[in-house]
Amino acid sequence: MKSLVVGYGSIGARHARLLTELGCETSVVSRRGCIEYPSFDSISSAVERFEPDYAVLARETRLHHEDLAELAKHGFKGTVLVEKPLFHLPLQMPANSFRNVFVAYNLRFHPLMQKMYGILLSERILSAQIYAGQYLPGWRPDRDYRRTYSSARNDGGVLRDLSHELDYIQWLFGRWQKVAAVGDHYSDLEIDSDDCFSLLVVTEKCPAVSLQLNYLDRSGRRTMIINTDTATILLNLVNGTLTINNDTENCKTERDTTYINQHRAILEGDFSFLCTADEGMQVMQLIQAAEMAAQNSVWISQ
Repeated sequence: MKSLVVGYGSIGARHARLLTELGCETSVVSRRGCIEYPSFDSISSAVERFEPDYAVLARETRLHHEDLAELAKHGFKGTVLVEKPLFHLPLQMPANSFRNVFVAYNLRFHPLMQKMYGILLSERILSAQIYAGQYLPGWRPDRDYRRTYSSARNDGGVLRDLSHELDYIQWLFGRWQKVAAVGDHYSDLEIDSDDCFSLLVVTEKCPAVSLQLNYLDRSGRRTMIINTDTATILLNLVNGTLTINNDTENCKTERDTTYINQHRAILEGDFSFLCTADEGMQVMQLIQAAEMAAQNSVWISQ
């Protein structure tokens, strides 16, 4: 399998390393120097000369649509994995002959998330409370947070950066139906993007989902509490614990685990847990609806 990684920032470098470890012949599209993989300065030259089977788009979010269009224009017919979120705005997918397009919501591949998914298939979900927060200046200690994509309104902000939660809300509880929200840039962080958002969401399978996302939590937390007819389920993704009523299961994973599981599923053709392009677009529509709801102090419906 020949894999092509477009972009060689921290996430692109991670994808390249893991795909190589999984046995792929890997090349990179980047103009950076000192890259340990064969590299090309454009998608067109990479598709023509390397002829990849699998492409991972890992540049800034606002470039994803352009990169998909370039792949399509130059005849790529393999599978594409787009780093999350799919686009910076709800845009139409470029006309293409790709085999598949998936969005890299790798938290679906955490063992405890998959166990909880299986449990909820047979439960009536009554309510869910979800929280994700991480202090932006400490997120990437080797970089000035003010110069990262997270700080720019067109690329980052918590709704886009932490959109894993917007994806798995719909993966676990069905598509969103209506949303109310408050959110903006509230802190003293020197950024142009939103740093805190709170959403109240009604989905197909859950009448009350509350969600808070922020760049402010100095401890770093990612938790979920779900009430069903038979159980209260508490998932802590940072500690790697899943508690169902009074029984707790521990599953501490390495940071690479969910990325490896995601790539392995694509390489082996098991697409059952992957986020499709349509599901990725649903996330984009929820982001846009939450922004509109916050700006206008109204509920937004599908």
